[in-house]
Amino acid sequence: MKGRTYNNADSFAISFDEEWQKVDCDDVTQKINKVIEILSDHPFVISNPDNAINIARFRIFSLKKFEKF
Repeated sequence: MKGRTYNNADSFAISFDEEWQKVDCDDVTQKINKVIEILSDHPFVISNPDNAINIARFRIFSLKKFEKF
């Protein structure tokens, strides 16, 4: 998926997961914001910034995708 992004939630989620692993931060809210900032040029973040944040929170808290948090 490297180099290919699409304006949809799935593409954003894949990119989010990849960047999440790279960012070193202990505060979950701050880390979400940092990852969203890194992905600020992603088509889904540009067209749906509020939904991007909601999806990020869903992945962290509801799916318990990253057990550290």
